Amino acid sequence: MHEYSIVQALINQCESIAKENEVEKVIKVVIKIGVMSGVEIHLLQTAFDTFKEGSICDGAELIINHQKIKLHCNECGAEYEIDEINYKCIECESLNVKVIDGEDMYLMSLEME
Repeated sequence: MHEYSIVQALINQCESIAKENEVEKVIKVVIKIGVMSGVEIHLLQTAFDTFKEGSICDGAELIINHQKIKLHCNECGAEYEIDEINYKCIECESLNVKVIDGEDMYLMSLEME
């Protein structure tokens, strides 16, 4: 499960940011996960709940925002968001599209005290 390594990297990033800001506790972690990221949300939540204990994130709430796939059609210029993987433009049905968002996972914000 690569979710465990993702969570470990996330907690390390939280610890680094907390240290830079001279705080001792993270109480909320907000992330954005794209539909195409390949991350299993429930496994990520389980991994976070397991690995946060004893870290700076001990007791922290994990907020997961889902990012739809955002596409740009190179033929007609349409930009749109969809919930599932489909590379056909919703306007002109061209397959010449570019993924703009929805492939990654980002740490969006931390609430610290």
